[in-house]
Amino acid sequence: MTRHPEAVDEGDGAATIGPATEQRPRLAIGVRLRHDAVRGQDTLLYPEGALVLNSTAAAILRLCDGRRMLGDIVGALTAQFDGAEVGADVEELLEQLRRIGLVVDADG
Repeated sequence: MTRHPEAVDEGDGAATIGPATEQRPRLAIGVRLRHDAVRGQDTLLYPEGALVLNSTAAAILRLCDGRRMLGDIVGALTAQFDGAEVGADVEELLEQLRRIGLVVDADG
């Protein structure tokens, strides 16, 4: 299980996200989300390269505008995907992209 510094251990080995839900993720400077209509692919472009995204990752990143709180993003995606539990997937993707500098917190 990936642990986040904001996680609160409830003693049973499970972590619940505390202040992380208050983050307002956005793409880092120089990073763009682009849809290639010809290929039908969403791509995350950045100075060193590009990442081809699946539809779920693209849906997450479209909502990362620096205005929405992480909790609001998860709520919107839960509704979009018919009540599916998406919180852990959203946090995992954003954490991976944070580690390589493609996503930042708008307040950070």
